[in-house]
Amino acid sequence: MHNKSVAELSRELERGEISSVELTQQFLDRIKQEDGRFNSFITLTEEQALADAKAADEQRAAGNATPWTGVPFAHKDIFCTNGVRTTCGSKMLENFVPPYDATVTENFRKAGAVCLGKTNMDEFAMGSSTESSYFGATTNPWGLGEGEKRVPGGSSGGSAAAVAARLVPAATATDTGGSIRQPAALCGITGLKPTYGRVSRYGMIAFASSLDQGGTMARTAEDNALMLNVMAGFDPKDSTSIDRAVPDYTATLNEPLKGLKIGLPKEYFSDQLSPTMEEQVRNAVKEYEKLGATVKEVSLPNAKLAIAAYYVIAPAEASANLSRFDGARYGYRCDDPKDLMDMYTRTRAEGFGTEVKRRILVGTYALSAGYFDAYYLKAQKVRRLIQQDFINAFKEVDVLMSPTSPSPAFVQGEKTNDPVTMYLEDIFTIAVNLAGVPAMSVPAGFVNGLPVGLQIIGDYFSEARLLNAAHQFQQVTDWHQREPQ
Repeated sequence: MHNKSVAELSRELERGEISSVELTQQFLDRIKQEDGRFNSFITLTEEQALADAKAADEQRAAGNATPWTGVPFAHKDIFCTNGVRTTCGSKMLENFVPPYDATVTENFRKAGAVCLGKTNMDEFAMGSSTESSYFGATTNPWGLGEGEKRVPGGSSGGSAAAVAARLVPAATATDTGGSIRQPAALCGITGLKPTYGRVSRYGMIAFASSLDQGGTMARTAEDNALMLNVMAGFDPKDSTSIDRAVPDYTATLNEPLKGLKIGLPKEYFSDQLSPTMEEQVRNAVKEYEKLGATVKEVSLPNAKLAIAAYYVIAPAEASANLSRFDGARYGYRCDDPKDLMDMYTRTRAEGFGTEVKRRILVGTYALSAGYFDAYYLKAQKVRRLIQQDFINAFKEVDVLMSPTSPSPAFVQGEKTNDPVTMYLEDIFTIAVNLAGVPAMSVPAGFVNGLPVGLQIIGDYFSEARLLNAAHQFQQVTDWHQREPQ
């Protein structure tokens, strides 16, 4: 069962070939047996999952089911879950149990899906390798036999590793600068970051509010479409949510790609990309040409400024968002503070990890008097130029295609002491978040036995087109079906 997609499991549940309780127990047993090698889960909700599975079987027996009723999945531990601890991968929230559900959590609950637990992540979603988690690093299921453990990417590395290792058929994730697409690429699965505002951020613990976006991870584009059908929609509780009709994302998956206009941004095929990586990506693009698409080179002239702008804007917003964790309201509090200032200082020093502290310091500096105009305001102006580049590109083409990451999964510990090198892992993904457009990563080959991702970028609210393009590619390739040994 663990090798089947969400769509296949849904059909088998519908036909009564397996019950949700049996299916859920199989996945729980597999997690307990296998996850010691990956550390992809922080919390396993076995008792609750089996109770939800039993309720799902009753719902199906009553003829009141959705495609998700009784299907197991997992949540990234950034989405608040009523009565289940939500840590955000941090000591600061190690024992935090929310009294409410995030909108995404509530939507899956209403759809009858069975949550198996909460997956590991970089602390407060700050990282590109899932090595900054207070609960330990997550290991990529690919490359385990080489003697050197490799990273799954980040910050949604727990969700990506769990899906790649067949511990769950699908998992939620979030993307602030590539945190869905980069781990999806490194773990050989399919991941989608929707248009900013398409999925509610209510109950999703904030890192950088103008960049954070909830999204999907699964092995196939079809499963991502099934997930987005549940997650997308207007939410009055989220002031950045877009009030726009939600299509059925599965309805257009099988439309032919004849006439699709693909743009290849020349800035993404530069010296920063290894020849072997570029070869895999260009081979994937050739498959699209066989399917009837046309290809042309386009330019995103301000793409080279994306990382610099991002690492001013994102830390500045993190500095503001994380100021609430001070020991006075909820979360971790230091023991026996001498006075109020000692409580604030020690709580934050002890509760936050190194990467989180680094970004808070950078963000606070950028927002301080005398530097706001020089750094934060200028970064926002650059952001507008990057957005305009995408708008101009989509006047010429339907989608853009590029590598998702500059290299395959790297060895654990290789870049932890060099933050700038680590930040460059997101060089092809960050501009998408600054512009707010949707994008996804699709498995597109291997380099040295490690997965390579093809990034597909679309115009605002073109998720259906991206999923259609990814699905058609997966009908003629089998990269997404490869399983780590």
